[in-house]
Amino acid sequence: MARQNRVTPFGEIVAVSERGTMMGNRGVLHDAAGHIRRPWLVKRWIICRLEFRERRRVVMSPDRYTELFFLDEATGLAAGHRPCVECRRKAFASYAEAWAAENPGAAKPKVSVIDERLHAERVGPDRRQRTFRATVADLPDGVFVTCDDAEGEARLLWKGRLLTWSPGGYAAGNPAFAHGEVTVLTPRSTVNVIRAGYKPEVHPSANDPVSVGA
Repeated sequence: MARQNRVTPFGEIVAVSERGTMMGNRGVLHDAAGHIRRPWLVKRWIICRLEFRERRRVVMSPDRYTELFFLDEATGLAAGHRPCVECRRKAFASYAEAWAAENPGAAKPKVSVIDERLHAERVGPDRRQRTFRATVADLPDGVFVTCDDAEGEARLLWKGRLLTWSPGGYAAGNPAFAHGEVTVLTPRSTVNVIRAGYKPEVHPSANDPVSVGA
């Protein structure tokens, strides 16, 4: 049976068989039986490498942080996470540099400042994912959106196309969706970071998606 530890672009934690290409952390979310009991514990939501310094962990060990998994970095960013300072130091440095470029006066943003901002942007008072509206033409590649007439599917904007997300990879949706106004899932600050030059890692299927609904 698949564990409930896979994160969608909506920030939800679901049970699917695919492992994903990156790992994440929001604190201890599971109980002794391995069941998810809370959506987060800390404001430090991070995206990690699957392997780092030959460390080994037993997934969902009691009283240890819950190992979460993403299809790719773009998915984790949409869910409200940011690069880990330890295992993805270069990625975080690039993220922080782009953050500073989009936030005058914050030449060296503290990690705590970034985490506080992201938490305010990703979770509303009802504990649901915060979103905002924008036109596709004003968004950079690497962000996630939903289209008003696409049944709420998460779609990655990549190379001028909106690709339909699934736990196993991306599919090319209807080209008509790549225009007009959309609901943006990726937090606004991370959208700005990507616009300033940060390049999210994406699943290989984004560059060779299966055509559907064209």
